[in-house]
Amino acid sequence: MTYPTQTAGWNFFRVMGSVKAYRNLIYLLAAFPLGIFYFVFLISGLSTGISLLIVWVGIPILLLVGAGWWLLASFERMLVVYWLKEDMPAMTRASHNEENLWMRLIKHITHPVTWKSLLYLILKFPLGIASFMIVITLASLTLALLSTPFTYDAHQFFQDGGFLGLGVLDWNIDSMQDALLAALIGLLLWPVTLHVINGLVWLHARFARLMLSV
Repeated sequence: MTYPTQTAGWNFFRVMGSVKAYRNLIYLLAAFPLGIFYFVFLISGLSTGISLLIVWVGIPILLLVGAGWWLLASFERMLVVYWLKEDMPAMTRASHNEENLWMRLIKHITHPVTWKSLLYLILKFPLGIASFMIVITLASLTLALLSTPFTYDAHQFFQDGGFLGLGVLDWNIDSMQDALLAALIGLLLWPVTLHVINGLVWLHARFARLMLSV
């Protein structure tokens, strides 16, 4: 007979062997440099295009930037669909063949997803930074705790101000017993880290679905 507490405990630790959890980890780590690239491209392109509108050169620049952000948004949608294995509706509805280029341009400009995708790419920068900091902090703390039995007597790793000199834990580890306890805490912290990563990716996927689909 399987008790609910046993099932919950197994599910809690099973995440350590989940391939999806590590795919999610890679996705969050990649979100940081991608967010920087999107932000720099959009801000520099839009500011340049708007500033040159007075001499008409800004119009083709803005059109190119608009095409660029649509391609980047399509790339982000592909990441969510194929990397995160999330089901998402299309970004646009099917167009009629009799529509000319001008009609398609007007339809694209007035399409809500066009502007939602722009906002999504801009917000990818702060969201990427926040996710990256959370993941790096938890992963670094976990690895530091797990490696404590091998480094607890290396005093340069434990300066005044707390664990690893970061003030994370006010814990002076000076014996193998304490080091093994720290490693056990690190072992328990790793599934917690992976669950947090899965939760963050779930939020990213829901946000992408809201902003990058009709």
